[in-house]
Amino acid sequence: MEDRIRKTIQQYAKLAVDASALGEHDDLYQAGMTSHASVSLMLGLENEFDVEFPDRMLTRRVFESINSIREALLELAHEQAA
Repeated sequence: MEDRIRKTIQQYAKLAVDASALGEHDDLYQAGMTSHASVSLMLGLENEFDVEFPDRMLTRRVFESINSIREALLELAHEQAA
């Protein structure tokens, strides 16, 4: 899952650094992601993982790091399985 998240970040987040160099808790906004790029990232993640982020997850905190994105995706997968 982390590799797919990193690939999507690399493609959509428009960071100043390579996504492979990021730690799982590094702040993507501090690495150069803008609010516009975060929307692109969200759409890319929805396509990559075949999910839809609900309104309650459309926050800066959800998209601020690889770890927070992974946690959100796992939560969505759990909800879909229930």
